[in-house]
Amino acid sequence: MKLSIVIPCYNEVATLRAVVDRVRAAPIECKEIIIVDDCSTDGTQALLRAEIAPLVDRVLYHTFNRGKGAALRTGFAQATGDVVIVQDADLEYDPAEYPRLLRPILEGRADVVFGSRFAGGEAHRVVYFWHMVGNKFLTLVSNMATNLNLTDMETCYKVFRREILQQITLEEDRFGFEPEITAKVAKLNCAIYEVGISYYGRTYAEGKKIGWKDGVRALYAIVKYNFFR
Repeated sequence: MKLSIVIPCYNEVATLRAVVDRVRAAPIECKEIIIVDDCSTDGTQALLRAEIAPLVDRVLYHTFNRGKGAALRTGFAQATGDVVIVQDADLEYDPAEYPRLLRPILEGRADVVFGSRFAGGEAHRVVYFWHMVGNKFLTLVSNMATNLNLTDMETCYKVFRREILQQITLEEDRFGFEPEITAKVAKLNCAIYEVGISYYGRTYAEGKKIGWKDGVRALYAIVKYNFFR
């Protein structure tokens, strides 16, 4: 089994090298690492060219900032693995947990796995209350539309059999990717599992980017992709 790890990044010069080192050290024998830089302006591109490009399989560059969803579309199109996972370029999620996320797929039980920050007893950094409320509200609304019982629709860690991704045309450019992909895998009636993961959330001072406008777009995406697509 070959795992493709797609890392979208935008202005992550402070954390990207550490993330790549952790991904490379993840206990998966056969893996492909694809980084998509979404027109960073903080020195990330120079770091990629000088240090990181030789350590990964592919680095792709957007010529203007398009958003996380667009970066993932670019990365997914280049993935050649049997299974594809999304890895953010910050330090909020731990690549050492890949085997746990992959287990339901490797055992033949799942087509898609969500890594839930709200399920299980793993370590979680205590950060923003209202951010957590927003995540749970969006998950609730998404579940009402999809009839799934997810606990964390907005999680970064989503794992797919590649043939599932190949059946989906993604449209969202920013964080609307999360409810869009959830709606579209739900419509495929494929086997979806959740696995509890640890979470080391960062503050806005440390570079967190998602905001209330992304929450509004997520609500729009829930309605659009569940009822009008």
